[in-house]
Amino acid sequence: MLLLLMIWGSSVYSQQDLKNLLDDLSDITGIDFVLPRSTFKSTRIMNGHSVEKMAPGDLDFRVSHRFGRLNSGAYEFFGLDQANIHLSLEYGITKWLMAGIGRGTYEKTFDGFAKFTLARQSQGKGSFPLSVSLLSTMAYRTVKPGAFAEDYTFSERSAFTGQLLVARKLNQNFSLQLMPTVISRDVAGTEPGLLWAAGAGGSVKLAKRISLNAEYYYSFDRGTYLNSEVYNPLSIGFDIEAGGHVFQLIFTNSVAMIEKGFIGETTGSWGKGDIHFGFNISRVFGLR
Repeated sequence: MLLLLMIWGSSVYSQQDLKNLLDDLSDITGIDFVLPRSTFKSTRIMNGHSVEKMAPGDLDFRVSHRFGRLNSGAYEFFGLDQANIHLSLEYGITKWLMAGIGRGTYEKTFDGFAKFTLARQSQGKGSFPLSVSLLSTMAYRTVKPGAFAEDYTFSERSAFTGQLLVARKLNQNFSLQLMPTVISRDVAGTEPGLLWAAGAGGSVKLAKRISLNAEYYYSFDRGTYLNSEVYNPLSIGFDIEAGGHVFQLIFTNSVAMIEKGFIGETTGSWGKGDIHFGFNISRVFGLR
């Protein structure tokens, strides 16, 4: 269990939501629970998901943006002339389930996910040391093939990801998360159809509303993507909480903002200066 500890996050439970959750748990089990404040500020660490979820009835509108590579030079304004965008709507269905849909410019992909909360870190009687969530995603790319290539089949356009998210808030300022991951896709050549990876990430609180975050994924069989070498994605940045918004400022070697893209198809290298600046903006609306 201790091996499964480590990463970062966007929307947070309000105090009333947390109180209601604790009251319900106490009514059902007869056990008094004390949960720490949210392990992460957001449902994302950087690119990847955290163990956090939306409260029931809350809708999160997310805008994610990645510019081009910093080493593209002054002619491309160091990447700022280029833009990759992902828009999504994510909703808390129950206290244990949230789901979301999105659309990104990366390969013109539609995606969706469901995240289940399996356990929450708690103290007191019946305490549990970890927060555990299960994430399942699907991505469907709609980009057209080359002029003389055959159209892609449904299977070739689809990719599926499964993740176990295991996190612990070590103290009021430091949280860690581990993310064992498997990706299934229909590919050709040296690209693995079944990709296994392990991710780790964390958050360090710098001020009341600011934290430093980082995440890294190691792929056990990267292969290539579109005849280019694939690298492990590393992302570093900041969380800034302001009212109903959470801003995430990010530096990463990956342009994709969905799991199958940034884990299995990152062709940029930090060592070569293939770094993308970007941001995530989260705006939560209460629909209850």
